[in-house]
Amino acid sequence: MKEDFLYHVWKFQKYDPEGLETSEKELLKILHLGIQNDLSGPDFFNAKIQIGEQLWAGNVEIHIKSSDWYAHHHETDPAYDNVILHVVWEHDVEIYRQDHSIIPTLILNSKVEESILDSYKNLLQKSHLRLNCENEFENFSDFQLQHWLERLFFERLEKKSEVIQDLLLKTENNWEAVLFIMLSRSFGSKVNADAFMAMAQSLDFKIVQKIANNSFALEAIFLGQAGLIKNIDHYGLELEKEYKYLKHKYSLQSEFLPSPQFFRLRPNNFPTIRLSQLASLYSNKKNLFYELMQAKDLSTIKDLLVLDVSEYWKNHYNFGRSHSFRNKKLSAAFIDLIIINCIIPVKHSYFQFIGEEDEQSIQDLINEVNVEKNSIIDLFNDLRPKTAITAMHSQALLQMKNEYCDLNKCLKCELGASLLRKSPKYI
Repeated sequence: MKEDFLYHVWKFQKYDPEGLETSEKELLKILHLGIQNDLSGPDFFNAKIQIGEQLWAGNVEIHIKSSDWYAHHHETDPAYDNVILHVVWEHDVEIYRQDHSIIPTLILNSKVEESILDSYKNLLQKSHLRLNCENEFENFSDFQLQHWLERLFFERLEKKSEVIQDLLLKTENNWEAVLFIMLSRSFGSKVNADAFMAMAQSLDFKIVQKIANNSFALEAIFLGQAGLIKNIDHYGLELEKEYKYLKHKYSLQSEFLPSPQFFRLRPNNFPTIRLSQLASLYSNKKNLFYELMQAKDLSTIKDLLVLDVSEYWKNHYNFGRSHSFRNKKLSAAFIDLIIINCIIPVKHSYFQFIGEEDEQSIQDLINEVNVEKNSIIDLFNDLRPKTAITAMHSQALLQMKNEYCDLNKCLKCELGASLLRKSPKYI
């Protein structure tokens, strides 16, 4: 048993309220449960209880065993001086405040119905092949599932926004620079995200703006900072010459930047190709940030991302090795990933920043984007056909699997917690 179970029992009053008494056999009435605290300090703030004829207002702390109070060193922490009730499953020792007064204790093990315990054990203690709620997943109502997925999507979006807020501080509120760094990260995909992001952060964005009219210079500076230029053919030699000039002119540092990887990447995802595409984007879209922020629909955004590599890369994937001519535009699936992982988070953060956030417009936009394809989405669609239809669903399901299912946080998940709430209520 974990404390999360007792939080659930307390929060949703899954105990018999009749004849409650403290461990000292004093009559106890719960007038207000308090507000759950997910940070440090007591578990529930501002509760109200009555013990005998005395009314109490303060905090509630919950543990499996009473002795956990001392195991967690609460007796030395002033934050726990205002605890008015200690709620436990097993009472194995009396608990005292710093002033040596006893803290009233409520013991729950005889107050919780067996069916609730059975539901908890089935969800969190029984072995499952894929998900703890795999046998019940198809039975959740469409409304309940949709409502929870919407919450999860914005929870994931806020987590992505934390990166943007950090970049905003580092760039002194330069939103164009933030977009450039986030786009670079997205162009690196999973394998080279960190390397591409480091490359972008090594450049003052004013440099990118100054040379934006020269796509060759942009390509030279991106590939050069990433350490990818090889002087084994004419184009490589020309790029190297241009990069050395730019490096000296702008006093660029690249010695400690991580190197992009080619291993196990499909040729179209090679870092050389992706950086050439990024250079093409910034040489052709002089007002990219403004245009993306003004774009209201998916088709407008996609039109801004129509680009191709420079001529050399149309018959090369790396320096010195040629192939037949091929256009190398961004694929529809790759554009979708850029929109999901960069453009929507930046739009969300930017409009929050200027006080014009419209969650509905963000939700409308993500619902236009195609659903992602991966093993996690396949898992949920197998348990319940058409669980994921748009990118909003797939992003939400990734958040649920990574932050709830994999961490056994079922009682903090709306779906998992609802399975226990189906058990008989006492009030």
